[in-house]
Amino acid sequence: MVLDLMTASASNTNESYAFNESSPQPHAGAPDKDSSANPRQAVNKSAIENAVRTILEAVGEDALRDGLLDTPARVARMYEEMFAGLHLDPARHLETTFPEEYDEIVLVRDIPFTSMCEHHLLPFTGVAHVGYLPNGRVVGLSKLARVVEEVARRPQVQERMTQTVANMLEEKLNTKGAAVVIESEHSCMALRGVRKAGTLTVTSSLRGIFRTSQASRSEIMTLINVR
Repeated sequence: MVLDLMTASASNTNESYAFNESSPQPHAGAPDKDSSANPRQAVNKSAIENAVRTILEAVGEDALRDGLLDTPARVARMYEEMFAGLHLDPARHLETTFPEEYDEIVLVRDIPFTSMCEHHLLPFTGVAHVGYLPNGRVVGLSKLARVVEEVARRPQVQERMTQTVANMLEEKLNTKGAAVVIESEHSCMALRGVRKAGTLTVTSSLRGIFRTSQASRSEIMTLINVR
């Protein structure tokens, strides 16, 4: 699929990225850990299990039959994993940067992710393309993938996810330009309602020079489209 956003207007937002307000905020230079959940905000798995049993009974099932007996616990563990990003600050991965006199585009393309649509609590799955134009400093490439992964692990809409990642890049790296393009398929469109499996939703958030310069926008979109 070719993304033609050269003449499209990116979302105009000055919002700061946000995570759970009471989640811990590691100091600069803190160790990069994949698991840094706030124990005070641990997922209440017991409450989830009770809710799942209620749902099973509400649809006419027997929550105590053999096949469903352990389902509430499995769902609780799944939600704990899928929503782990609510208790993390993904921006911490962008705290450590390195001086580098590199003034061309850095792009990490096709970062796979799965997130949860907040409207129906069904997953949407796809890839994120994350690029930026450095301003004297660069960040480790794997950190961009970690940001996408942790931002994805929360209930949300794709539009907000796209803006959140772009905000973090722009603010934490002080970039000359930041670009985030996300392509995904939404289960809520494929499995219910209109039932159009295979339909892709594409969102973009362009900042700095990628928003103001037609040539720069064309360059990064071309790099994203190269296959």
